[in-house]
Amino acid sequence: MRDSQLYVCQLSHVRTAPFRHAFTYRTYLWLVDLDRMPRPAWWLRPLVGFTARDHLGDPGRTIRTNVDDFLAGHGVHLDGGRILMLAHARVFGYVFNPLTLYWCHRADGSLAAVIAEVHNTYHGRHAYLLATDDRDRATTPKRLYVSPFYPVDGEYRMHLPVPDERLRVTISLHRDGQPPFVATLRGRRRPSTTAALVRTALRHPLSTWLVSARIRRHGVALYLRGLPVQPRPASTMPEVVP
Repeated sequence: MRDSQLYVCQLSHVRTAPFRHAFTYRTYLWLVDLDRMPRPAWWLRPLVGFTARDHLGDPGRTIRTNVDDFLAGHGVHLDGGRILMLAHARVFGYVFNPLTLYWCHRADGSLAAVIAEVHNTYHGRHAYLLATDDRDRATTPKRLYVSPFYPVDGEYRMHLPVPDERLRVTISLHRDGQPPFVATLRGRRRPSTTAALVRTALRHPLSTWLVSARIRRHGVALYLRGLPVQPRPASTMPEVVP
């Protein structure tokens, strides 16, 4: 697993309209090279699983092939360049990734594009192809129904630097010129040794199960506070790509 990295993270969500609601929790994520996926010892495999069915494209192919095909469909060709994926791994057979990020590099090492793959709790997903500027920022219209309290409108503004010793990701949803929702992800890199993985898993048990549970718990809390639910579009498909 030496080609992969662990990031112990703090995830914060702040909702400012129509009233303030914020929460923060700790978790951990993997940064993996799609050509050098983790190959843990058999007894560690319940803690580390990556499968194509959890991500964009054909579940019968590799994640790398699916990402390359997605890029090629939009005129982006890496010619074998490196792709780094930031995501939760399957833990004891379960994973839910609200956001998976792919930093897609050309053969010369330059960054060609970033893909932000968003999943909702209704089994829908959408892959946003992003061209970041020289400050690692990108803007894109919202295309997927995610929160039941926001319609499918507005735009995302993202700050997505390639992770190094630190992980620093910020995503804000802007509607009518205001950012009613901001999510930040901050983390520190850890080597993906067996000892580090075991320690991290013990400190954050069932982390992937808790991701989905927390989303639902805070959704119930917002509903009980009187936040109106926005109708979900009937035409939402299991997977939508631009």
